[in-house]
Amino acid sequence: MVATLTPIIGGMPHSFLALTGISKLYPGVTALDDVSLRVSPGEVIGLVGENGAGKSTLMKILGGVVEPSGGEIEIDGDRVDRLSVNGSMRAGIAFVHQELNLFDNLTAAANIFIGREPLKGGLLGLIDTEALNRQAKPLLDQLGADFGPDTRVSDLSLAQMQLVEIAKALSLKARLVIMDEPTSSLTVTETNRLLAVIGRLKAERVAVIFISHRLGEVKQIADRVAVLRDGKLVAELARSEIETGTMIRYMIGRDLKTLYRPPAAPPGSAILELADVRTSYSPEQGVSFSLRAGEILGLAGLVGSGRTELARAVFGLDPVRGGEIRIDGRKIALRSPREAIRQGIYLVPEDRKRSGLILSFRISHNISLASLKSLSRRGIVDRVTERREAEAQKKNLDIRCPDTTAEAGSLSGGNQQKVVLAKWLSLRPRVLIFDEPTRGIDVGAKNEIYRLMRELSDRGVGILMISSDMEEVIGVSDRIAVMHEGAIAGFLDRSQFTEENVLSLAVGRAAIREAAE
Repeated sequence: MVATLTPIIGGMPHSFLALTGISKLYPGVTALDDVSLRVSPGEVIGLVGENGAGKSTLMKILGGVVEPSGGEIEIDGDRVDRLSVNGSMRAGIAFVHQELNLFDNLTAAANIFIGREPLKGGLLGLIDTEALNRQAKPLLDQLGADFGPDTRVSDLSLAQMQLVEIAKALSLKARLVIMDEPTSSLTVTETNRLLAVIGRLKAERVAVIFISHRLGEVKQIADRVAVLRDGKLVAELARSEIETGTMIRYMIGRDLKTLYRPPAAPPGSAILELADVRTSYSPEQGVSFSLRAGEILGLAGLVGSGRTELARAVFGLDPVRGGEIRIDGRKIALRSPREAIRQGIYLVPEDRKRSGLILSFRISHNISLASLKSLSRRGIVDRVTERREAEAQKKNLDIRCPDTTAEAGSLSGGNQQKVVLAKWLSLRPRVLIFDEPTRGIDVGAKNEIYRLMRELSDRGVGILMISSDMEEVIGVSDRIAVMHEGAIAGFLDRSQFTEENVLSLAVGRAAIREAAE
């Protein structure tokens, strides 16, 4: 049933883009079903939905990559039979993808005008670098960029690279910029800057479709929210109706009592202890903390504070340059992941696709990667047992797939994360390190990951969670350690959990009273 909380289409100002009854059918699958949406100049529309809801298909249609099976598209009131890629660009529709399309070895200006560079030199056709930079500078200035057009992209942060992509869109006279998960890898500060840039685009009468799983940001920036579920537009929310709970309810078709569950019991004794541990990233700064049985310890900090580097050292991927690591009070040496695994320390990495999975392998093969020794007889893997154990993990973790012979790359982000977790659960972990556990997955899948983390902690597993999502850090953690420039800046217990306290420690401001370890 489509929610009609506020009349959205009737009585609207002039629409730049109008979609009416758009559908897309694949063999056996209805990807989009009778979707209608209007976009007006200077309007910011939040587009939300679980993975598989139809967001990507709708954007591919707008980009001219996919042809709809039915429905009408109008631009400035004129019907368009079909949008091609070039036609979409000529109409003023531009994209800022989650995976940025930039050349690292070129300057910002060269990327902005790639293929459209001003030339000099007659028949030689040399690029006029001065003219190139001169044309790019006002575009970057319009976005409040803090770097010049002659800066190489390889020297830019991710947030700065996104500004280059947006400047490229503006150079194409974009009237609608579609942003796909633009803040998924940004810090809080970088996110706020990007939201300010969206405000500038709005003031310039450029429309924005903002696709994000971070519903707090959608609530903050959107004038209107369109909710997709199972290929249908189930709700359009006016500004006054945009609430996180309301969006979740329409996205998943039910209420979530809470994303965050408290522990069933107080934590036990220390499992993992770090005493003045120094890494290659920060050889002069030692890190000390303890992780207790049944505790979720959040590790917060700005990008570049050394959190991932510390996790890699604890898992044996990077060398420990000094200090001690102890398990159950025993000093251990972690010179490789093999030794960490032997001690029951496992890592769910930040980039599951590159470091956690082999996407072309079957789900069952990915799950068995860490336990091949126990599954093998004389060097031959017992595929029957492997399949049986994988199916058990599929049921245990509710991995949504036809069966475990499917390729891991075919799964949604949330289900891929469950496969990474399943790989370790067969080995009975003592300590699990989650690095950005819910990056790029939808709210329903987040809820399941949080539930699994809490179930594991309730069974006595110690969990170290690295996250750049402030709401996640505060909601999931039992205690928070904040890193700044390679060292622990302070600890916060639950009574001290506020964004201000976390950020104050993260940027190295005045110390906050540390919670007792």
